[in-house]
Amino acid sequence: MAGVSLIELLIALLIGSLLILGLVQVFGASRTAYQTSEGLARVQENARFALDYLQRDLRMAGHFGCVNDQAHFIVGEGDPVNRLGTATGPNQILDFSVSVQGYEATGTAPGDDVTLRAGAATWVPALPAEIEGLNPELTAGSDIIVLRFFGARGTQVNGVTSAGVVTIPVATGATTDGWEVLTDEGVGAPTMFGIADCSFADVFPGSGGTGSVIATGSGATALADRYTPSPQGQTSLYRANVLVYYVAPGASGLPSLYRARANSGGTFDPGHIEELVEGVESLQLIYGLDETPDISQDSPPLGSISDYVTAATLGEDAAQWRRVGVVRAGLVVGSPSPAAVQTADALDVMGVSFHPPSANDTHYRAGYQATVAVRNRLFGN
Repeated sequence: MAGVSLIELLIALLIGSLLILGLVQVFGASRTAYQTSEGLARVQENARFALDYLQRDLRMAGHFGCVNDQAHFIVGEGDPVNRLGTATGPNQILDFSVSVQGYEATGTAPGDDVTLRAGAATWVPALPAEIEGLNPELTAGSDIIVLRFFGARGTQVNGVTSAGVVTIPVATGATTDGWEVLTDEGVGAPTMFGIADCSFADVFPGSGGTGSVIATGSGATALADRYTPSPQGQTSLYRANVLVYYVAPGASGLPSLYRARANSGGTFDPGHIEELVEGVESLQLIYGLDETPDISQDSPPLGSISDYVTAATLGEDAAQWRRVGVVRAGLVVGSPSPAAVQTADALDVMGVSFHPPSANDTHYRAGYQATVAVRNRLFGN
């Protein structure tokens, strides 16, 4: 007789089912391992890029040509001179006399417990209206920092007229085009410039193109009285930068690290608000203060850091922000997609315990920290 019995058929089905079940389990385990490794890789990659951006700009804070902001302050001649025609003083976006200024998210001091993406979106000191109105809306539980400095690259000044026309090199052979230097990093039409030699520094509004920059505003005509172009290139022209780092919802809907660049009017054009890195859920900042409690011409900074505090402690006191020589930055970075892992109940970053937004959240998260010396502020080293 041909064929199989019912018992043989059942046994065959059982064996086949066990084999398929095993294959499904192997596939599931492989998929889980892949999602976990993918989440870990994305988190590490995003954190590395985020810290690279932060560290580069933090180190530049206070750069005003060949003499930094601390040295200008000690000399006491009022440099950098602000010719932007906007208000200066505590909490003003374009106040170049304060090169580092931060805002502490309420309830995120060391020792606090924070649930990611929850709580009231408030900061200490209170945010300027320009930052508070940034779009997309700021994410609660994340600190904010403002950095002011002249660009890393400057171009030689060939001449300054009494009408405020600053002539710069035009590309010829080995000569670098001056306007190209001023428009790097994707800033095609800058409106805020800095001019400096080793004695003075000025910030002014203007516009330009190949060969020249035209200063505008009430102080444009004063530039010719303060700067003498030299063949050695001691007088240089820079793009002046005011950068704000913060966390807000990204294009994917998850939090991202943003960098906004202010224009000469102290506002933020949509085209200069950049989503730098996705997955950054919180930025935490602590500031290291110079030992000198009251920096002045008679008591310059020592370059030795004695204390670490939050922005809430410094408030709007420009004299205390002038003491900042080190910034400790911490990031909570999550995987952009679910990583098939159970998020740790608490993640410690900069002394703050962060909890996932929901109990069944399966995104992989990790904390990253860096200590950055603000090299233009460590005057005594």
